[in-house]
Amino acid sequence: MTTVIRQDDIIASVADALQFISYYHPKDFIDGVHQAYQREESKAAKDAMAQILINSRMCAQGKRPICQDTGIVTAFVNVGMECKIEGDMSFDDIINEGVRRAYQHPDNVLRASILADPDGARKNTGDNTPAVIHYKIVPGDKVEVHVAAKGGGSEAKSKFAMLNPSDSVVDWVLKMVPQMGAGWCPPGMLGIGIGGTAEKAMLLAKEALLDPIDIQDLQARGASNRAEELRLELYDKVNALGIGAQGLGGLTTVLDIKIKDYPSHAANKAIAIIPNCAATRHAHFVLDGSGPALQTPPSLDDWPEVSWDVGDSVRRVNLNEVTKDDLLEWQPGETILLSGKLLTGRDAAHKRLVDMIAKGEPMPVDFTDRFIYYVGPVDPVREEVVGPAGPTTATRMDKFTRTVLESTGLIGMVGKAERGPSGIEAIRDNKAVYLMAVGGAAYLVSKAITNAKVLAFEDLGMEAIYEFDVKDMPVTVAVDTKGEAVHETGPKIWQAKIEERVVEVK
Repeated sequence: MTTVIRQDDIIASVADALQFISYYHPKDFIDGVHQAYQREESKAAKDAMAQILINSRMCAQGKRPICQDTGIVTAFVNVGMECKIEGDMSFDDIINEGVRRAYQHPDNVLRASILADPDGARKNTGDNTPAVIHYKIVPGDKVEVHVAAKGGGSEAKSKFAMLNPSDSVVDWVLKMVPQMGAGWCPPGMLGIGIGGTAEKAMLLAKEALLDPIDIQDLQARGASNRAEELRLELYDKVNALGIGAQGLGGLTTVLDIKIKDYPSHAANKAIAIIPNCAATRHAHFVLDGSGPALQTPPSLDDWPEVSWDVGDSVRRVNLNEVTKDDLLEWQPGETILLSGKLLTGRDAAHKRLVDMIAKGEPMPVDFTDRFIYYVGPVDPVREEVVGPAGPTTATRMDKFTRTVLESTGLIGMVGKAERGPSGIEAIRDNKAVYLMAVGGAAYLVSKAITNAKVLAFEDLGMEAIYEFDVKDMPVTVAVDTKGEAVHETGPKIWQAKIEERVVEVK
């Protein structure tokens, strides 16, 4: 007997799932981060995980996005051969209508991040469509859907290679993970796809990330196949790299390693890594013809009670009065609370500024002795002055950093993860500083923002230059005026500590 699935039920189910995952972490992820938090010995990494856990609970309570980057939507759809889809839209259009409704929901507006004509005009589609959709036709009388919202920072760190059949998967992964830096916002998961063809390996890696965190169960029962052996080996060896939460150095870099494989041509061994960040977002539902399949809200009891106390010794900085001389005292790894007026700007704004500098045009904003925050906030709702406003990946601004520092009077930057060599050199040469905010704690950060207004480039939308009034916004000194970078020193220190323990155990 054929099961009739109404297109409106698919649309409603997709929209509900995407709203749900914007503010609810999966319980397995919360449990994984909390376990890592409890055993972490690096203060910086432990503080970062505390902020992630606190932010997660706040989002569950306030029903607002975990991260300001609400992601590009990927859908995996299994259509039963005994199903009939009732409606007048294509299946792609049905999924995309669900995405559109989710991202434009008036009670929880999600950021539109999808740009058409990616190597040309890069014009925002306005509603986060289209999604990336994968289909399978399978036996059965139901439609099964997995949806995920994948942030650009973690997606950008994906890796792929065509290994020789005799090459070591473990060696390649351990070479790639340090190259990924911290822009994927660890701790999270690594999805690894092995085999098939180039595109199949990438698809396997993405699909692997849909599975729940269960590495502790696997450790307890032991491996039963090659993929599970690899999971166990890589879990230990990747964490032994000492990269840690947010790349600050620590015991936990990955919460789990997920691996899927597929038969391969005799001459090839395709391999892909796709990381999932601290804003892990995915949901699953099944449609059986009885109506929409809606998500069940978790209990707030699932979230641990975690406090984050910076202590009385923390440095408090008034951004309205800070000078270049003040920056000389700031120490790498030091926690700072920022208050005062903070400018914002990311890729598109920096590109426009550099173009204006090249043409000798006046700056639209006075940057003298100011700090700029690399962020593209979510639109506010209700009483909010700004929506979730976590940092974006700072390395994307490296190509602009020297020009901006030397031509505008800017003295400091705030962003996510590490800076590259050219960025660090520009910071050192200009005796500026780079401060790191925690990726995956966007709602928590937004609570430190008391006012927001657009100063320039309003046509760029979320990439416009804003001025935020902030109160006690927590950041870490990631690159000081001498060019010392905690994302270089921290992992080295913790890798050495972990190696010492392994030697002692042996």
